[in-house]
Amino acid sequence: MSIWRVILSIIFPPLAVIGKGCGSMIIVFLLTLCGWVPGVIAALIIVNNPNR
Repeated sequence: MSIWRVILSIIFPPLAVIGKGCGSMIIVFLLTLCGWVPGVIAALIIVNNPNR
């Protein structure tokens, strides 16, 4: 996890998870459309997950 990914997760969540797979990016994009906060939370969870 880098600080740049965390900052990108806060500014524009779908871009932060672009390297984690297409499914993750679509989920975060849809959550961001529903509201900014759910998108940020999902992006931070995906970025901070060490298993992926």
